[in-house]
Amino acid sequence: MFRGVALFCLLVLPASAAAASPEGQLMPDTPYYFDSFDSGQRPWAPGQHLNIEEVFKNYQYYEIVFDRGGDVITVNHYIRGSRAGGGKYRVLPDGSLQEIGR
Repeated sequence: MFRGVALFCLLVLPASAAAASPEGQLMPDTPYYFDSFDSGQRPWAPGQHLNIEEVFKNYQYYEIVFDRGGDVITVNHYIRGSRAGGGKYRVLPDGSLQEIGR
C-alpha cells in the first residue's frame, strides 16, 4: 500500500509542477489580467495578476500579453468589459518600458 501511494506521488507531482508556471514567470502569448498598469514605473513590473473571477468584479482592468521573445508587451485597457485603449511597449534592458505603437 505504501509503495502504491509513493509511486502515485512520484508520478503526479512532476506533472503538476510542470503545469504551473513558476511565480513571477509569465508565459508568452497568454493574456494576464491586472488591476493597474503604469508604463512609467522603473523598473517596470507587472505585479500580481488577477484570476478570471477577480477580472469580472472590477470596473476596469488591464490585459497584458508578452510576446515570445519576452521583450514586447501588448497592453489593453478595459472599462466595464469594453476596450478603452492600450498600446505596445518594448521592455528595455534597464527594465523600463518604451511605447512602440497603439
